[in-house]
Amino acid sequence: MTAHTATPPMIELRAAGLTYPGPPPVAALTPCDLKIEDGEYVTVMGPSGSGKSTFLNIIGLLDTPTTGRYLLDGFDTAALSDAERTGVRSATIGFVFQAFHLLPHRSARENVELAMLYQRVPRRRRSQRAQEAMTRVGLGHRLDALPTQLSGGERQRVAIARALVGRPSLLLCDEPTGNLDSDTAKSLLDLLSDLHRDGMTTVVITHDVQVAARGQRAVTIRDGVMSEPGRRGDDA
Repeated sequence: MTAHTATPPMIELRAAGLTYPGPPPVAALTPCDLKIEDGEYVTVMGPSGSGKSTFLNIIGLLDTPTTGRYLLDGFDTAALSDAERTGVRSATIGFVFQAFHLLPHRSARENVELAMLYQRVPRRRRSQRAQEAMTRVGLGHRLDALPTQLSGGERQRVAIARALVGRPSLLLCDEPTGNLDSDTAKSLLDLLSDLHRDGMTTVVITHDVQVAARGQRAVTIRDGVMSEPGRRGDDA
């Protein structure tokens, strides 16, 4: 019989932590273990200053743990050079932030296209893929609108389209509803749930209980210490 190799987790932290040098040293994230499987929807909750952003920066390859190991799709990221980290981040990870980070004098389509510059996608193909991503988030009719002509919810959808256009396997969202009213936030969370159902591995950082409830699993970080109260059902 042929042995079947188990698929590695999308994200695996093995006693990974990050301490900023002092004096005095500050443990932003104490050593922790966590596995997030391919296709999961995990929410990470905690108050401001708890270590949530440090956690996101580690799994997003923006920061390197000072202790332990971080494996991304089974590969030990400690072996990556800075250039390789940039390449893996561009090809594998999409980011959505609370602040939309859109260039105000570029159209929605152009803002999405900019995400492909580092991937060396030809100009014509960039435009086509940006339109596809905008259509996927429900904004195919707003391609040429400037960010100043869009509502907050529309701007965040553009930001999600920009995160998706590189066709990542992992979507990281840092307080994505923080600048939105409750109705707009619900619409955005519905979109994230749709993306998850399509197979996207999704990690959402939040301090909002209602946002955290959308995930299959909830992880809590407080004072740099990670804990996982328990797993939810499979329906996000």
